[in-house]
Amino acid sequence: MKVSLFRRVWVTFSAHVIGFYASTINRFRVKGFENLPKDGGVLIASNHISAYETIFIPWAVLQHYPLQMVWAPAKEELFHNSFQRWLYGSWGAFPVKRGRDVRAGKVINDLLQTEKVMLFPEGTRHKSGVLGKGNRGVGKIIYDTRPAVVPTALIGLNRWEFPGRGQEATIVFGSPLDFSDLFQLEDRKETHQMIVDRVMDGIADLLKAEGAYVNED
Repeated sequence: MKVSLFRRVWVTFSAHVIGFYASTINRFRVKGFENLPKDGGVLIASNHISAYETIFIPWAVLQHYPLQMVWAPAKEELFHNSFQRWLYGSWGAFPVKRGRDVRAGKVINDLLQTEKVMLFPEGTRHKSGVLGKGNRGVGKIIYDTRPAVVPTALIGLNRWEFPGRGQEATIVFGSPLDFSDLFQLEDRKETHQMIVDRVMDGIADLLKAEGAYVNED
């Protein structure tokens, strides 16, 4: 997707303002950045514990890869206000309707040909830190687009208060997952579920390594 230099500069500047708050006033650490490809279609698949992840994940990326975009689907209610619509849209967010949104799905598929996109496979936020089950639709997206899929674990952000200082949180980028065996299977629901299950296992492994794994069972 073609994005103006002005917009890229604005996004990078905004990310650094957010990063100053996150990493200087607070203690937001980034681990495993070397696992995140610089170019090509990349799906950043993260657990969902806070409403603020869509601004902290881009900071984790843009401090190393300035002037890139990190796109994110967001609930359409956030775009009803004209200022919010402009602000979130300028940062790379785009609205998604509840249920099956065909148009948003096409946008995601198109972006994943060349861009970085963040998705939360659980589909809903777990502020308790519990890791839920993955949505089969994310498996379908991966099957159709074949991006580099980077499992990502967020830890501690659900306990932050805003504004605040000295609060700790961590984001961990894991190694891209290998789906070559699953891509040999038929394009059907069972295959999509196995794909997203592997994604969730990847996120779980990162959380376990950090001593932060909580299962919904």
